[in-house]
Formats: sequence, structure tokens, C-alpha cells
Amino acid sequence: MRFYSLISSLILSVFLLFISGSESVRTLKRLTVRSGGSLSVPCLYEEKYKSDIKYWCTLFKSIFGNSCGTTTYANTSNTGISVTDHPSQNICAMDLNNLQDSDSGNYWCGMEIDGQDDGDSVYLTVSEDPVVWVEDTRVIGQEGGGVSVQGFYSSEYNDKEKKWCRFGVWSCYYVGRTKTSQSLEVLISDYSQGSFRVEMFGLQKSDAGWYWFSAGLVGVTVHLTVTERPTMETLTSSSRKDTKTSTQTVETRNTLVKTTLPYSEKPMESVEFCIAQN
Repeated sequence: MRFYSLISSLILSVFLLFISGSESVRTLKRLTVRSGGSLSVPCLYEEKYKSDIKYWCTLFKSIFGNSCGTTTYANTSNTGISVTDHPSQNICAMDLNNLQDSDSGNYWCGMEIDGQDDGDSVYLTVSEDPVVWVEDTRVIGQEGGGVSVQGFYSSEYNDKEKKWCRFGVWSCYYVGRTKTSQSLEVLISDYSQGSFRVEMFGLQKSDAGWYWFSAGLVGVTVHLTVTERPTMETLTSSSRKDTKTSTQTVETRNTLVKTTLPYSEKPMESVEFCIAQN
């Protein structure tokens, strides 16, 4: 088994010798994250690769050039790594959890193709004090509502250009307030003291996906999930369930009270008390 694994690694290494990234497969270039944190790294591929086998792997230098180390194929997982293919978006994402400093390095997003693989690489830096980081790399908002992302950057990036971009669409928003052609509104506040905040208002289901905040050439990814806005029917149904549950609780309590009363075939006779006066 180890022999076949070694052969596969050698074959993949030969493929990677001739690859430096292509326009057909694209990911980000330089990302950072705090030690112990998590990160979701997207990889966009062209429609022609939709049915091909996809994978992410760690890259290292060998006598054959760039070689794949730990390889995780789409819709499978290894320790701390899971890879999911989203064919409807043409995105193959790598989710990394509980990252440590030793996880820093190059990662390769590849497409297995007969004759030669295609792909692109990203360099990830994991440290206790990264140059750019956010409090939450995964946020959830409701349709019609908003979300807020709080982040930080080191002092040497005070004068670097800050922007918030959507992966795949490649549209970016800069410091200030931006009103899009739809209902989405984006506000980026740079406090110039090592912190920033990104706020998004008027979310739609179509706004879900991967974003990244960058200062200069370094960035961090954030995955946004947008849930459906509750309809009036859903709210009414939920209210009815709550009312029914409350009624049942009261009835249950009344039953318990009744069954704990002492049993008597006859109603209790009234007793009159008199106070004698001198």
C-alpha cells in the first residue's frame, strides 16, 4: 500500500513540476490566520473541470520539484482538513480547523486531468500574532438583515490599502460606504489603530459565499451564510406551536394539582367558629 502511495506521489510531483498556476483554476495567494483558529479557502475552477476529480494538498520541495504531501480529495476529510466541492458555484473549498504554526506553508488546489493536472496554490501563514486576522472566519446573516466582521492588522499595515472582496465575482469594496446596484450596502470602517470593521446590510441569498479582507497583499477569508427570512406563515405556525405548548403545560400542571388533592366522596362540610365575648 505504501509503495502505491509513493508512486502516486511521484506521479503527482512530475505533474506539478510544470505547473505554476493557471487562469482555469484560481485561489488566493497569501492568507493569514491566528493559531488555534479555522479558515475556509475557496478554489474557483472553470466549467470544463466540473466533472473532474478535485483535491487539495500540502506542497513541499523535493528532488522532483514541488510535491504533494497530505492529499485530501473532494468530499472527504483528513485530520483537521476537509474538502468540499460546490459544483453549482464551480468552487472546491478546503476547510482547515484548529490550525497550528506548523501548518504554515503552501497548499495546492488541483484538478486531476489525463496527462497533466491543473491547479493553483496559496501560501498560508499561521501565527499567534498574524499581520491580518478577523474574530470570526464564518458568519451567518438573515435575508434582509446584516452582518458585521471585526478584524485587526499590524501597525506596519496602517498605510496599506484596505479592501473587502467577494471571491469568484472579484468585486471589491474600499473604505467607506458603498451602495451596490441591488439592495446590498457595504460599510468598511478603518480605525487606523490596527482595527477595522466590515458591515453588510440588506443581505440576499445570492450574497452567500466567500469573501476576503486584505491589507496590502495579505488577507484573510470569511465565509458568509445567508438564511431565509421567516415568512408570516412560518411565524404564525411557530406562534401557534408556542401557544399549544403553553396550554399543554398549564393543563398538565392542573392535572397534577388535581391528582394530588385528598380523595373524598363527600364535599367537605363548612365549620363555623365563634368567638365568645365577655
